[in-house]
Amino acid sequence: MSRTTRLSSSLLRAAAVTGVAALTMTACGSGSGSGSTSSGSGSVKVGLITKTDTNPFFVKMKEGAEKAAKENGAQLSTAAGKFDGDNAGQVTAVENMVAAGVKGILITPSDSKAIVPAIEKARAKGVLVIALDTPTDPESAVDALFATDNLKAGQLIGGYAKAAMKGKTAKIAALDLAPGVSVGVQRHNGFLKGFGATDKDVVCAQDTGGDQAKGQTAMENCLQKAPDINVVYTINEPAALGAYTALKAKGREKDVLIVSVDGGCTGTQAVKDGKIAATSQQYPLKMAAEGVKAVVAYAKDGKKASGYTDTGVTLITDKTQDGITSKDTAYGLENCWG
Repeated sequence: MSRTTRLSSSLLRAAAVTGVAALTMTACGSGSGSGSTSSGSGSVKVGLITKTDTNPFFVKMKEGAEKAAKENGAQLSTAAGKFDGDNAGQVTAVENMVAAGVKGILITPSDSKAIVPAIEKARAKGVLVIALDTPTDPESAVDALFATDNLKAGQLIGGYAKAAMKGKTAKIAALDLAPGVSVGVQRHNGFLKGFGATDKDVVCAQDTGGDQAKGQTAMENCLQKAPDINVVYTINEPAALGAYTALKAKGREKDVLIVSVDGGCTGTQAVKDGKIAATSQQYPLKMAAEGVKAVVAYAKDGKKASGYTDTGVTLITDKTQDGITSKDTAYGLENCWG
């Protein structure tokens, strides 16, 4: 064999190896809008679709699903929207998973209404669909819902804030999620109910998308509109930390009460550091783990999970208030999003 022939053969072999490696990375890699597969030896196929794959809340949810899939001998495929609100990306993920033969799909809907037609098509083909964290609209569009009681989560911090104000007149700013998103609406309404207030008592309301930078901007806008704000409710802890940054820039971080929802590790640390007074901690890892188990059970005996399963919520604070049940940040950090 000539040197030229040997070189050509070597190049072909190298190209083949490179091609295989590239395909392997495509199959196993995971990024925004992409999917991944784990526990490939399992016979029961389970799909997990989150709003994004970058938000720490959904990262923890994915961890819970992966662990449960491994423990239960299931094959897990995951996908996510490119951004929070990417309904088209979630619809495509649902269609792809149905085509791949999943027995069940776990989904955190980006758009509670717009995702319903895709879910209905999946269920019509015998796929069990369970919503995690965020209900669909209507809630009956899925077989089951595993989630925090978001109204209760709001009530917990609302009641805490009311007690912490000790009778002082409240000037409330509400840093919300986005219009029409069920999670945001429930937390907002729960906070007002717990505080014993109405929307008329909110001097400034801004949407943040749960984003820290947008939370800072929203707080800056609210301080311009109502400089005497003394209570800030936030949809989640990134928004709360953005609010804290804006308040600190005005020298107001010590005299404004910030309360929030989520109970992530970073957020709970912020409670410990005194940046946030209290937060309602929820448990996404548990939501996903229970969801995987429900799909495996369905595959084995045909019995579908149904209705609403409350995965729990705990008020976390180091500044306890009389008559308010809570756990401290040591507990919160040990259980953050567990």
